Amino acid sequence: MDPRQIILEPIVTEKSTIVRELYNKYSFKVIPSATKPQIASAIEAIFDVKVLKVHTVNMDGKVKRLGRNLGRRSAWKKAIVTLAEGDSVDFFEGV
Repeated sequence: MDPRQIILEPIVTEKSTIVRELYNKYSFKVIPSATKPQIASAIEAIFDVKVLKVHTVNMDGKVKRLGRNLGRRSAWKKAIVTLAEGDSVDFFEGV
């Protein structure tokens, strides 16, 4: 599978920015069927960095209400990737 199909988008929030600066951990939205080795190899191939650890979290979709109608947002998978000392993802530097 192509690495760009596994990694959907980066997650840029206040909390993820603090974790990135303190612990060199980056957060990404990935496809739900992706495994940890697939995620690690995709990050290494796309950004040319060394991945030390990958943690994954299955995020449940939130229930939303519009008037009396209930709906549900889609569930998704988040990957938190720890990089080797000195490595960084250039995509986040300009954000």
